[in-house]
This record gives sequence, C-alpha cells and structure tokens, in this order.
Amino acid sequence: MPVMTVVVLGFVLGSIGWLATRMRRRRVGGSTMGPFDELWHPAAHRARIEFEVQTQRQEPMPSPDDPPDPGEK
Repeated sequence: MPVMTVVVLGFVLGSIGWLATRMRRRRVGGSTMGPFDELWHPAAHRARIEFEVQTQRQEPMPSPDDPPDPGEK
C-alpha cells in the first residue's frame, strides 16, 4: 500500500511539472498554474502579477484643455 501511494504521488507531481513546462513554452496558463506558483514560488507569483498589471496599464488620454505637445506635429 505505501508503495502505491508513493507511485501515485510521484505521478501527480510529475504531471504538474510537465503541465507547467508546457504552459510556459506556450506562454499561457497563468491562471492555471497560479495557485501552484503561489504555494511553491511566491516571488514568481508576485512578479507575474506585477507583469500582468503593467501590460494592462494604459497611457491616460489627454484632456481637451491640455496645451498641445511641442514635440507633436
């Protein structure tokens, strides 16, 4: 019985590692692997969240009352 438990646990952990590698290559799966990153590598999780925030950030639109940009033609 203990041998079977070790085999199943090894299979599950190996599958998670394989899934993480595959998703990193395809650059998808942040939401899928997020909980595992948060548990085992908190610094990577925080860096991924910061990266997502910066990619979603947009430059504010200029107000109509703003003076024209001198570098703009």
